[in-house]
Amino acid sequence: MSRLFRDVGGGPVCPGGSVVCIGAFDGLHLGHRALVRQAVARARDFNVEPVALSFEPLPREFFGNAAPPPRLMLPRAKAEGLRALGISTIGLLRFDTAMASMDAADFVREVLVDRLAVREVWVGPGFRFGHRRGGDLALLQRMGAGLGFGASEIAPLLHDGERVSSTAIRQALVEGEFQHAARLLGRPYAIAGRVVRGRQLGRTLGYPTANLRFGGKVPALRGIYATRVHGIGNAPWPSVSSFGTRPTVDGVEPLLEAHLFDFDGDLYGRRIEVEFVARLRDEEKFPDLDSLVAQMDLDAAQARAALAASDDHPHLQPHHRVTA
Repeated sequence: MSRLFRDVGGGPVCPGGSVVCIGAFDGLHLGHRALVRQAVARARDFNVEPVALSFEPLPREFFGNAAPPPRLMLPRAKAEGLRALGISTIGLLRFDTAMASMDAADFVREVLVDRLAVREVWVGPGFRFGHRRGGDLALLQRMGAGLGFGASEIAPLLHDGERVSSTAIRQALVEGEFQHAARLLGRPYAIAGRVVRGRQLGRTLGYPTANLRFGGKVPALRGIYATRVHGIGNAPWPSVSSFGTRPTVDGVEPLLEAHLFDFDGDLYGRRIEVEFVARLRDEEKFPDLDSLVAQMDLDAAQARAALAASDDHPHLQPHHRVTA
């Protein structure tokens, strides 16, 4: 059973000691997984707890002002992914004004030492932290020498000569290069969530949808996609999905709407995962609902064809050439 904490202050979380990895972990791509697995392995060597530290909101969201950057993964999915990798304690620290102004040395003493009794810290290449990004690996190593912990970084992870990064994955998603994104992630890109009730307009148009909210975050995707929905039956369910603000009906909040082909059932409250297979088109504003439905008919036909082609030629093969 894993634990999750949100606050910098408080009593000891790991009184018996820990090995800590720190990062944004947005997307939990192959590079993140290498970092987490290193921390888990070293925690096993020390017989202490493996801990992952991240922040919510992410610092770039906090400082993003009116245009926060796109997000690959929501907090719950990130926590679930970290648990699946063997992390027993997760710190999703609240990134607010107090955190932004916290000196890097204070973060080391108050969080890593006092709360986590850290034995080793592991970070990714170029990691910075603290007020005005004043902390780095060298600071961790200097302070660790006096406070009794070690600090190291993992080497950059390369896939076919390209550095694995969340930035590269976002760019691949924007361009509809889902195979490329999947190779960097180590799995197909998908968004998970609990199905919520929408305006039920799709049902009246002949296209009922399972709707997922994106938690007020800015998604890396926008448009119409061929998708597969996981969590319904024994196999992924073919579907066509819209991810956007629904301009034809004056929507505002980004909403992921998945229409499952040939499905008849109630999905409200069910937790599902929508896997993106192919990009079909941009989101558009249509002059009327009849024009919208006509385009939805075309989208559905194109999505079925794209999914059939993907089934004939599996898009993620286990032959990655990954190097550190």
